[in-house]
Amino acid sequence: MDVLAALNLGDLAQAFSKMGMFPVFDVAYYIVSILYLKYEPGSVEVSRKSPVASWLCAMLYCFGSYILADIMLGGSPVDYFQYNSHILLASAIWYLIFYCPLNLFYKCVAFLPVKLVLVALKEVVRTRKIAAGVHHAHHAYHHGYFIMVIVGYVKGSGVALISNFEQLLRGVWRPETNEILNMSFPTKASLYGAILFTMQEAHWLPVSRSMLIIFFTLFMATSKVWMTARHSHSSPFALIESWICHVLFRSPLGSSEEAHHHPPAASVPSSLKSKEELSEGARKRKAKKAE
Repeated sequence: MDVLAALNLGDLAQAFSKMGMFPVFDVAYYIVSILYLKYEPGSVEVSRKSPVASWLCAMLYCFGSYILADIMLGGSPVDYFQYNSHILLASAIWYLIFYCPLNLFYKCVAFLPVKLVLVALKEVVRTRKIAAGVHHAHHAYHHGYFIMVIVGYVKGSGVALISNFEQLLRGVWRPETNEILNMSFPTKASLYGAILFTMQEAHWLPVSRSMLIIFFTLFMATSKVWMTARHSHSSPFALIESWICHVLFRSPLGSSEEAHHHPPAASVPSSLKSKEELSEGARKRKAKKAE
């Protein structure tokens, strides 16, 4: 307790929770979001063929969570576009990433040490958005705990949740990439974070909002930096989720991991198929003779 008092952790958390996100943290958020857009197959071709479609996709990557949350709370989907400074800043970053001569800007921000810093800053914004979404929903629906969770979840991962709509703007349709079916680490973490912040708003969690913000930010930033540095897509929640699903839903342990490393049952070699068909034919002939 003396160490915590000496560190003034409460004051630090309070100052951190009140720290403004614009422009430094928001710039990092926009850069990383549009970087992920450029990684998508066909996004560069779309930027050459239809800059308008590319710009709309970039705006969805940057502001999709706000748009979806506004729709859910009865607002207009274009409300966030009244903030001219944010739109212009995100548009400038989109232009530099896709059209900068010699790809210089893209090469700079995609350089791993720089990218790790930007990823960490982006997670600061994500945590703040989750907390703000839950707080906003709490004011509109004082006892709507599920609404608070959903709005906080959408604020943290809205871009991923509307990814199929964004794909349509690029002329791509891949329903198997639905984020609900294949939840990535940020999407899962946003859901768990929304639950934690909802519990804090309902006073079921004995911790202040500012303290929860700083601890969840540290967890998110550390996890994402570690995963980005290792080029890993494995979730830190995988082991816990595997055990919970095994206990509650009777799914086999490690089934999600096995699905990635083992071919589907339908992909049986043709030689084995022919043998199975022959044996099946032999059984049918025997059955006819018996009749």
